[in-house]
Amino acid sequence: MTENLDSPENPDNLKNAGNAGNTENAGNTGNTENAENAASTGNGGAGRSPDGAPRPTRGRRWLTAFVIFLLIAIPAGYIAISAEQSRDSGQNKEQEAASTGLYNDWPSRVQMRTYNVPVPGQISSVYYYETNSWKTSSLFVQFRTNDLGLRLFLQNYGLERKDLKSGRVTISQEQAAKVGWDFGGHRQWGGVVHEQPSPEPSQAITVNLDEAGYPIVYVVSTVRF
Repeated sequence: MTENLDSPENPDNLKNAGNAGNTENAGNTGNTENAENAASTGNGGAGRSPDGAPRPTRGRRWLTAFVIFLLIAIPAGYIAISAEQSRDSGQNKEQEAASTGLYNDWPSRVQMRTYNVPVPGQISSVYYYETNSWKTSSLFVQFRTNDLGLRLFLQNYGLERKDLKSGRVTISQEQAAKVGWDFGGHRQWGGVVHEQPSPEPSQAITVNLDEAGYPIVYVVSTVRF
């Protein structure tokens, strides 16, 4: 009987088949390793410099520049807006004072302390107004008092009633116009200026002495920056 050499049961055929399979598997394994190595190399080299350190991307550089721009632009813009609002507010206050006159009230304690205008307790009426600008801030105060109140007020500046120069108006027309003060006419005026070095406030004091025993005091205290 002749043996079928092509039969799968032939030991030589089985051996040859096994060897072929091993060779194919080895080839597949090699291909897989090569693919993994290529992928690893691609991932590692894309964002790194030759020495292995990460390279900054364009997106990151752009974001950093944008953040720096915001840090500079936002504060500068805020300062400009605040200054403009302050200027507009000062103009509005001047218009209001010119149309309605001084505020019939006491200045706050902070205002009196800041501008060094200690309104005495011996008064029958008091008015005030404050202005602010780029270079100066001023507090306008008007009050009627008695001889004792005038003496105490002047003492705060190291002055006496005799220091009031007869016929002298120490408040300028421009300042007077802001609050509707009129220093014209035939009246008994007495005035003195208390000068202080900046940033201390200086006071221009003018007193109406028409009514004996009840003087009216006008003060403009100015702080220069």
